Amino acid sequence: MTNFTPHITSRKRCIGAALLLVALLALTLCNPGARTAGAAGTTFGTSYGWPVAPFNRQHPIRGGFGDPRTVFLDPPTRDGLYHGSGSFSFHQGVDISAPDGTAVYPVADGVVSSLNVDRVFVSSGNGNRFEYWHITPTVRIGDHVTTDTTVLGHIIRGTGHVHLTEVDAGRVTDPLLPGHLTPYRDTTTPEVTSIELRTSDESAPLMTNFIRGSVELYAEAYDTPTLPVPGEWHGMPMTPAVVSWHVETWNGKVRIPETTAWDARVTLPPNSAFWTHYARGTFQNMSVFGGHYSWGQPGCFVFRLGRLDTRSLPDNVYRLVVTARDVRGNQSSSSIRFSTHNQPGWVGV
Repeated sequence: MTNFTPHITSRKRCIGAALLLVALLALTLCNPGARTAGAAGTTFGTSYGWPVAPFNRQHPIRGGFGDPRTVFLDPPTRDGLYHGSGSFSFHQGVDISAPDGTAVYPVADGVVSSLNVDRVFVSSGNGNRFEYWHITPTVRIGDHVTTDTTVLGHIIRGTGHVHLTEVDAGRVTDPLLPGHLTPYRDTTTPEVTSIELRTSDESAPLMTNFIRGSVELYAEAYDTPTLPVPGEWHGMPMTPAVVSWHVETWNGKVRIPETTAWDARVTLPPNSAFWTHYARGTFQNMSVFGGHYSWGQPGCFVFRLGRLDTRSLPDNVYRLVVTARDVRGNQSSSSIRFSTHNQPGWVGV
């Protein structure tokens, strides 16, 4: 797989009354640290600020929604990578980089519904809640907490970030979607770094000169944090929000329409479907293999695109075009050419 090291390349609430808007703006000017949005009962699509100060300024994101989370029980060998057991899950939130000991605040008013030694859950009703992980709690279950005011806890030493999960009406949701965590601006473009046709996860790539029968389609794709992440997580990739593909003839006539293989813009699949979306060969940034911690090593994100039966295509030269997108509309595509030969024997064109 590609040894990939990527290049490191508002909060408004709709206010119905003009007088209230003026008052809110005036308050913000008087208090530069204040949020311009955030209230009880946050629901899907309502913007909110950052859980660390300054609340109205964007902070680096070092882990994205849907990133692979892999802890292999087997050693760091090819057999361990492709056949090893362990814990495999989708990252159900975003990791906001901040120094150890940083105070963490609620992004919406609510009630502390659950906590343990390193996390706090705040419910805002109607199945809506925010989860704050990797913090030492300073609140108790049942406490009413207020945006910007209540300190939920402090980032635990050695973690360097707070994990934020958003749950809307019982459904885990990407906080980086438009209208959610604000301000957030993304100017980086996801990349598709490799495309392969194979017979299985661990088989060698097929020669694209001669493709016959049923083959599996794979692509490596990565996104880049829009702000540089400090420390050892600098340069680590994140997963794109969407990976899709289509097949066209060499001169651009689409033969298989755009097909979505991965889409985390609304919610995530269950963890039991991890290897349905990611292919074997995938591992997270700084992954664990048995007793080995891959410190400083970027992950490898391989997506299963689907299966192609060449018998559905006349013999010809085609392009497999793969596109990676983020939640803010940035996208790029890459492609490879392949030739189908369904007739028996070795044939020419």
